[in-house]
Amino acid sequence: QVQLVESGGGLVQPGGSLRLSCAASGFTFSSYIMRWYRQAPGKEREVVAVITSTGALNYADSVKGRFAISRDNAKNTVYLQMNSLKPEDTAVYYCHAGRGGYPPYWGQGTQVTVSS
Repeated sequence: QVQLVESGGGLVQPGGSLRLSCAASGFTFSSYIMRWYRQAPGKEREVVAVITSTGALNYADSVKGRFAISRDNAKNTVYLQMNSLKPEDTAVYYCHAGRGGYPPYWGQGTQVTVSS
């Protein structure tokens, strides 16, 4: 059974940091492109960060220089380190696994709230 389980969300003050984790099981994690998406209230879901199976990285312009995605294939886990958080980073953050020719997988989401 495929599972993507996010953790690490919460309430943080502006300028603070959080690290999200996404633990994967039930598929060949190392072969998948892993993405973090987010969805703020009233807005469309958007991709935040991407890490390929070979470790190539890509980020949304809004988070470049503040967020860092990484993966540990031995632990079947992808991370999102979020620094210098802003109120506009408030959203539900979702983990996504994708691979050409295979169905994609989504986590259930974790809430991140940036507020003083």
